[in-house]
Amino acid sequence: MPLFLTSLKDAKSRAFVRDAIAETAPDLILTATAFAAGDAEDIFPAGGPPVLQIIPATTARDAWANSPRGLAAADLAMHVVLPELDGRVLAGAISFKDMAAPDADLAFTAALNRAEPQAIAHVAERAAALIRLALTPRAERRIAVLMPDYPGAPGRTGYAVGLDVPESVRRALETLADAGYDAGPAPADSKSLLDRIVASEALPLADYHRLFAALPEPVRAAITAAWGRPEDDRDLQGNAFHFRFARFGHVTVALAPDRGAALDRRADYHDPALPPRHALLAFGLWLRHGLEAHALVHMGAHGTLEWLPGKAVALTPDCFPQAVLGALPVIYPFIVSNPGEAAQAKRRIAAVTLGHLPPPLTGAGLTEAEQTLERLVDEYAEADGLDTRRRDRLARLIVESAAETGLSVRAGIDAGTDPNEALRRIDAWLCDVKDMQVKDGLHIYGAEDDDADRTQSAHAERAALLTALDGRHVSAGPAGAPARGRRDVLPTGRNLFTADPRHLPTATALDLGRLAADEVVRTYLQEHGDYPRSVVIDLWGSATLRTGGEEIAQGLHLMGCRPIWDHGSGRVTGIEVLPPASLGRPRVDVSWRVSGLFRDIFPAQLALLDAAARAVAAREEEADENSLAASARAGGDVARVFGSAPGAYGAGIEDALARGAFADRGELGAAYLAAASHVYDGPEGTARPAAGAFAAQVARADALLHTADDPARDLLDGAEDGAFIGGFAAAAALLGKAVDLVVLDTSDPEKPKARALKDALARIVHGRVSATFIAGQMRHGPRGAAELTETVDRLVAFAETTHQVASHLLDQLHAAYLADDDVRAFLLRENPQAADAMARRFEDARRRGLWHARRNDLDGDLAALRAEARDEGRFSAEARDEGRFSAEAREEGPFGAEARDIANTRTEARNIATTRAEARHQATLGTEAAE
Repeated sequence: MPLFLTSLKDAKSRAFVRDAIAETAPDLILTATAFAAGDAEDIFPAGGPPVLQIIPATTARDAWANSPRGLAAADLAMHVVLPELDGRVLAGAISFKDMAAPDADLAFTAALNRAEPQAIAHVAERAAALIRLALTPRAERRIAVLMPDYPGAPGRTGYAVGLDVPESVRRALETLADAGYDAGPAPADSKSLLDRIVASEALPLADYHRLFAALPEPVRAAITAAWGRPEDDRDLQGNAFHFRFARFGHVTVALAPDRGAALDRRADYHDPALPPRHALLAFGLWLRHGLEAHALVHMGAHGTLEWLPGKAVALTPDCFPQAVLGALPVIYPFIVSNPGEAAQAKRRIAAVTLGHLPPPLTGAGLTEAEQTLERLVDEYAEADGLDTRRRDRLARLIVESAAETGLSVRAGIDAGTDPNEALRRIDAWLCDVKDMQVKDGLHIYGAEDDDADRTQSAHAERAALLTALDGRHVSAGPAGAPARGRRDVLPTGRNLFTADPRHLPTATALDLGRLAADEVVRTYLQEHGDYPRSVVIDLWGSATLRTGGEEIAQGLHLMGCRPIWDHGSGRVTGIEVLPPASLGRPRVDVSWRVSGLFRDIFPAQLALLDAAARAVAAREEEADENSLAASARAGGDVARVFGSAPGAYGAGIEDALARGAFADRGELGAAYLAAASHVYDGPEGTARPAAGAFAAQVARADALLHTADDPARDLLDGAEDGAFIGGFAAAAALLGKAVDLVVLDTSDPEKPKARALKDALARIVHGRVSATFIAGQMRHGPRGAAELTETVDRLVAFAETTHQVASHLLDQLHAAYLADDDVRAFLLRENPQAADAMARRFEDARRRGLWHARRNDLDGDLAALRAEARDEGRFSAEARDEGRFSAEAREEGPFGAEARDIANTRTEARNIATTRAEARHQATLGTEAAE
């Protein structure tokens, strides 16, 4: 039933819509109304009919067809971002501006909004799929649950930042079964769940050929050109594709195939041009046509599907997310503090993104030695000025104790450090680490604990999953970091929305950004005795959305600028350049390295930053007060916003880091510079190729500024921080420039802290070797083991790219994770692949000369661990086979003996591993005694 109205903000229109919905009880609502309704619960109530947003775009059809962005900035704000505030799900754009035939009498050519038939058909398919989901009884619904296999490193199956994915899936099976779904008996624990997921026959090749032939010709041509025939795909066995999955009644838990070659897993996720190989396309076709799934639940951020090649928004049938998933409804539990990547899933695969909590945080605490040292420092402070002899004795004792316990190394003290400076550094180190927060385990979707807020969110998360799977509307909720004061994101379980980009940076963000920028200047001045003149700032989409644009405000303040807002709407309308006298320091020449996600979400901010640079460059000011203006007068290009090519994501070095396929970091630096190949400038923030332009700014830079704003996430969570910081460091070294790498900690926005990268990493490692952190991860079985391996992997990556990871940090990780018998046994028992990967990364650090360990037997010990891990890994595979053979034996009989042989083999192998472990332990004791 069609409804026509003026605006969803108009009271009469809202009443009209509310009454119409009550009278007709529709299964689904399609709306082409732009902007947001505001508080939409009265017209779009939770559990009511789902609301699909369709777009009659003002973007010209040719511009849409030829642009990787898809929509112009105005359409993105009006028809995409703002409707998300109501919890609407984007179904697609159905029409675009086109030119009518010229009117000779009027000498005028009108612009008309012309329908796009293929887009309309796709919207109809989305609507039909949601209605089919809603009308199918729960017990008959076929649900696919997809676990991420990103970054695809061994031992990290089901890895998502902050979330125990395998356990979340296991408990979701229980939730579904309790709600009336045929979800089969859930496994006893997450390791058992992972053991059940094995490669099995899925989609026959003949069916794939038939479905492949029905896809658009550009899709078929791109895949064939990149990967050849489907018969050559490694996941084709015999005459069928085999995928990794396990069935629990009508619920199938699966892992998607790699997008590309196995060694390229991490880099392939963000490659702008590489189409998925046949197996990944076949996987999507199997979900839709083989399983005939009613819905897909993607548990945990993030996967590969929303990053496949195609437009950023307003996709076409030629875009690979649409080609793979079609109109399949997607429900996507997503960490509430990552709004940017949630937006990617919402806008490219029409996902309902259900916010979930980050992990709980707790104090890392001090070790016994550190507590003793802290007491001595307190005694020294009491004696200072009262008892000179006691004070001096305490000072010597503090320095000696720090040296004996190794704390002097962590505090940056050596034999030549002045005693007074040594005391200052020890005190500063203890103050910096004693109150730091670490993850107390991981979040489990929908799991309750003793905290009232977390329990309320747990109920909301489970309820939202069931509501979404009923094909009903899930209320919208904001995204942000709860530990940074964003209490409005609680309870979680709501369909995440992001900030209105037209308001960024906000006035609050400007104030906080100014504090942070002043901290950077103060720290640099203290270290160098002069002001910074040129810096590069990393600018990311999710961080900007979390903070309201604090990172933008930091850079603008360094430049001596501030935004201008429209007082009525709060929208940013321009830039004001402040006079030099109000700054009290020289202007900083700021260059921006923007992420691909920032580029896609914030075209208006790209234009704003370019306008600021050009306004500063046009000032008639002395060179020592305005180096950007001096560069412009000398004929230099004043463009200062750089990023990857349209459609590309990442820092450009992920591939080489993932494979270890680089001879030295010079190769990484060159790849990083090559990836920042485009300038974004002009009133639309348009991309233009500019080879070498970013390299010139890196060569001039005094510092890289990389902000860490989320208390629940640090530099060792995920690959992105290491790639962007490490890529810059490698590029600067390649250009022969020594540049400060500054990590600006704004997790407490009122007390920003600028740290050198080496100090920031030392602080993080202190937290990750704490008994609290390790115990928290050990509660999470395979996923917790993966978190420990990820820690080592990321720290070694920083060592490889920056050469600023002190050897003693790797000593600390090795001592806490592998030299501790309990932790080592945990790794081998719960996730032998993760144990093997950890040992391999330690070996990488040794091979590249980045780790000079004190233990003489280290290489042999790492080799022994890898051998144990391989044995344990074989147990896991045999355990899966044993379970399968046992089931077959009950039905058919002939496999009973084979099952017993496998069980005997496992027992024998375990005995061998135990003997090896005991031998290793005795060797370790002997080495420690010798030392």
